[in-house]
Amino acid sequence: MAETGAGSEADKRYAPATLRNRDAIVEVLRAILPDRGLVLEVASGSGEHAVHFARAFPALDWQPSDPDPAALASIAAWSGEAGLSNLRSPLKIDASTGIWQVDRADAVLCINMIHISPWAATAGLMRGAGAVLPPGGVLYLYGPFIRTGVPTAPSNMDFDQSLRERDPAWGLRDLDAVIGIATEAGLACVTVVDMPANNLSVMFRRK
Repeated sequence: MAETGAGSEADKRYAPATLRNRDAIVEVLRAILPDRGLVLEVASGSGEHAVHFARAFPALDWQPSDPDPAALASIAAWSGEAGLSNLRSPLKIDASTGIWQVDRADAVLCINMIHISPWAATAGLMRGAGAVLPPGGVLYLYGPFIRTGVPTAPSNMDFDQSLRERDPAWGLRDLDAVIGIATEAGLACVTVVDMPANNLSVMFRRK
């Protein structure tokens, strides 16, 4: 497995949204995560979520990951400072490949990734989750989406436009399209929960 070494204080990244959404996410996760097992976080970013979740769920092992070397260094720095025995060293995983250095995970988390990555990353995420999850295993997504028949908040529309200006391959995804590609990978959408700041928690289970 390709792991990163220990990061330094200077390597730490800070994601302000983490402080705003982490506790709300924990409340949703309490209802869907297994009591024990391995949770793989895809696209862990700064690593702040991984530390918070590992503290909140000490009976679960947490495996953060990211494709970006700077993010991996940040995750390692936050993890090293936290010193949690259930938080593993981060792995370099590119969601778009759908082929990961993890053979099995009891749950997969992906927070605020699919709108800031090409559609290939979402497709790879579904293939990878379908491959590593056991029957009944959970895939959890968090972020902004566009929903058929539900008005999109003006702030989300502005956000979508700004993302597409930065990279035409980015942008808020249609939830029906995400569910469709998940279904092809053997994942069934079981719950959608409205979250603060016009975000959604979307839960899938492996068939």
